[in-house]
Amino acid sequence: MPPAETISVTLPPETVRALRERVEAGEYASLGDALEDAVQAWQSRRREDAERLDAIRARIRRSLDDPRPPLSVKEVRANLKALHAETVKAHRNATP
Repeated sequence: MPPAETISVTLPPETVRALRERVEAGEYASLGDALEDAVQAWQSRRREDAERLDAIRARIRRSLDDPRPPLSVKEVRANLKALHAETVKAHRNATP
């Protein structure tokens, strides 16, 4: 692992206060550890967002590549009405 690098950042006072409170509470050994955790959480969230976006793009691609003919507005409304009726029925049956 390469040696740590020192950087300087400017943060709003309330952010610094929140970080210091977490360190003082013993949640982190230092401000650096708290910031490292925050950056790791940010990186994780960005990866998860990218994965969700990839999944959405894949669904769109499958939809565009679907050889079946498109539905008419009438067919879509009928399908939605039937789906809604099934959902309402399932909800009523699940309610004691």
